[in-house]
Amino acid sequence: MEKIKDLAKKFLTRDIILYVIFGVLTTLVNIGSFYVMTSILKWNEDLSNFIAISLAILFAYFTNKDWVFHSKAKGFKEKFSEFLKFVAGRAVTMVIEFGGCFILFRTPIPPIISKCGINVIIVILNFLISKFYTFKDKKDTKTEEENNNENHEKSTMEK
Repeated sequence: MEKIKDLAKKFLTRDIILYVIFGVLTTLVNIGSFYVMTSILKWNEDLSNFIAISLAILFAYFTNKDWVFHSKAKGFKEKFSEFLKFVAGRAVTMVIEFGGCFILFRTPIPPIISKCGINVIIVILNFLISKFYTFKDKKDTKTEEENNNENHEKSTMEK
């Protein structure tokens, strides 16, 4: 029982809980808009899927940058660069989602079920991309040369 508590403490951090909450909301934006476009407006599933994913990406960026990953970007250039990284990461997962849905929409599985299943995978991938690429702390992105210099300085001091 203690191991389960330790695992929960390790994985249920504030950021992960917020990411899950905003991930669920992003998924609702994605699936909700997809549902409206396909079921009510009777739009094509592939076009609706593309629009739904795009809306979800915008919603996710604005919620994740401040609430989950606490963006430290300053100035237009840094913020724009961060936004481009976010969009690039989401473009990768959008291709995965679009491809998965494209295949699954042509099976007997109901489109909304297919979309929900693919979204579980996408939420996990998006978290990893955001945490380790888009919103990665600058202090965590030291170059190999900086790390080597630090190690050299430490070893020189020890002698």
